[in-house]
Amino acid sequence: MSLSLRSGALIAAALLLAAPAHAGGAEGLASPRALAPAAAATTSEPRLEASDLSAFADGFFPYAIRQGDVAGAVVVVVKDGRVLFEKGYGFADVASRTPPDPEKTLFRLGSTSKLMTWTAIMQLVEAGKLDLDRDVNAYLDFHIPARFGRPVTLRALMTHSAGFEDTSKDVMSPNRASMPSLEAYVKANLPTRIFPPGERVAYSNYGATLAGYIVQRVSGERFEDYVARHIFAPLGMAHSTFAQPVPSSFNLASGYQRASAGPLPFEYFGDAPAGGLSSTADDMARFMIAHLSGGGVGSARILQPTTAALMHRPAFQPVPPLPAMSLGFYDEDRNGHWIIGHYGDTIAFHAGLHLMPNDGVGLFYAVNSWGANNAFISIRTAFLRAFLDRYFPGPALHEPTLATARRDGQRLAGRYSPSLRSDDTFASLATLVTQGVLTLNRDDTISFSIFTDEQGHPKRWREVSPFVWREVGGQSRLAVRLIRGQVSALTTDDAPVVEEFEPTPWPLSAGWNLPLLLAALTVFTLAFFGGSARWLWRLARRADPSISAAPLRWPVRVAVAANLAFLGGWLWVFLSGSADPAMLTSQLDPFLRVLQLCGLVGVVALPFTAFATISAWRSPRISWSSRLFRAAILLASAETLWLAFTFHLLSWALRY
Repeated sequence: MSLSLRSGALIAAALLLAAPAHAGGAEGLASPRALAPAAAATTSEPRLEASDLSAFADGFFPYAIRQGDVAGAVVVVVKDGRVLFEKGYGFADVASRTPPDPEKTLFRLGSTSKLMTWTAIMQLVEAGKLDLDRDVNAYLDFHIPARFGRPVTLRALMTHSAGFEDTSKDVMSPNRASMPSLEAYVKANLPTRIFPPGERVAYSNYGATLAGYIVQRVSGERFEDYVARHIFAPLGMAHSTFAQPVPSSFNLASGYQRASAGPLPFEYFGDAPAGGLSSTADDMARFMIAHLSGGGVGSARILQPTTAALMHRPAFQPVPPLPAMSLGFYDEDRNGHWIIGHYGDTIAFHAGLHLMPNDGVGLFYAVNSWGANNAFISIRTAFLRAFLDRYFPGPALHEPTLATARRDGQRLAGRYSPSLRSDDTFASLATLVTQGVLTLNRDDTISFSIFTDEQGHPKRWREVSPFVWREVGGQSRLAVRLIRGQVSALTTDDAPVVEEFEPTPWPLSAGWNLPLLLAALTVFTLAFFGGSARWLWRLARRADPSISAAPLRWPVRVAVAANLAFLGGWLWVFLSGSADPAMLTSQLDPFLRVLQLCGLVGVVALPFTAFATISAWRSPRISWSSRLFRAAILLASAETLWLAFTFHLLSWALRY
């Protein structure tokens, strides 16, 4: 993705106090397993040829986009250096009912854009202007501070193992005027490195953007001009651009949250090398053919064969024996076939590109809507798996469950946090909703709450080799990395291997922090509105305030109001930021400072709240229920203080 909301951290944090907005399948999108059979029933022994592909895709996309409330889609398949099939479905624009043209209609590609950035890096490596293993500070006009005793290298950037924490600020902007330049973005939003380089995979939009800035610095050309001149032009990609907004001479599809709603505005990305590309299916076919053909198409060449082969080879394997990261691509092997690829997501647009180098086959598809119940995820997962199972079926798996399944499952049980996260900014609060829980089931299988089936139930996995589990009824694997006998991390090839999950330290566990957060908000809300109502009632009756059963003295009232504003304000930031990431810019900083001021007031008021609570318990005029409520306010205030410092809500630096 180009978004760093979870699918970047803040999109998940939007669920902080709400039920999942896109959970389950209540609104009609069929599951991947339900979609696949409908799309794959034309011949008993299908062959990868145009006529069969046409029937296959025609049986899949019209049904899938209609069920998912998705406006339109494009798909293209290449084989042995030529386009085998390409077609558009639905609408590029719902209002005009314009169908998408795979040759002329542009879709935003999100993080699939990174493949252009990584290809540009490899061109400059090939030219001797860049070294994959040199400290990137050698190519920059600002300095990345040393940490962990190791420099950040281009190899680490390309394998998402540089160790950067996740970032969201300035990833999107509301308009062109407020979008930072590439130089301004990388200098203003340098994230902390929370992992040693080369040790852990943690997907980083910032890392790809930094690589784009290096391309700009070393080549002497603006990044978008370099890509247009050295990649688009040689390959004849005449309908591709990193320009934002897309020039009016191009035909850009409209983007939608749902096809049944109105179109969304153009999405401006400050991290353009990570997610700003707009292109057509036909142009992406040219790009795929070039990579599958050793870096060139006919006489046009963007990479030498040895460079292309180096880029495609596994370069970093986070958790053996699961797939590795290549230099920019991620491995996603299935059915015994070697596959490298990349997904891409904006809010409205979603794409996937998959190359099968040993088979000479490439597949690209894109949709222009999020859809109902995360429809874009179901559509692309179902289509890729149905395509592979139809044309590249794998052998049946016969793997007995190990006798150590229960013992090893018990060692894994617990709560895990993703490596795609922030640790030292207020965005770390998002980990309260991105943590997963691994449990051991009665049948000695394990389940990990983050990975669910089409009904939303956690999948079950059985151990088939030491600390490697196979999905029950599926092909995906879950594996664990042990260090000195202790669980260091786990991950699965059920999704691209671009993040790991590591045991969550108990102070950061959502198991107790999230319930306490909810309880604190409840207490403050009841105290604020209940106390205000009681005060107004007494005022209307002209009652003697000293005879109140449970008066809220002014320090307590101030503490309640300040803490309610503090927690409620941060909740609003997370909810609003997930719905409109373009608001997460420096323009939000003054509001964040106001929130922090409320937090500081709550901190100052805490000892007064404690004194008022003790006084209430000593007073014979105060009822037991009022005393308990005063104690609840004190505990909620203490919990707010804990959250403020543990999750950096009062941090002076407004990086996130």
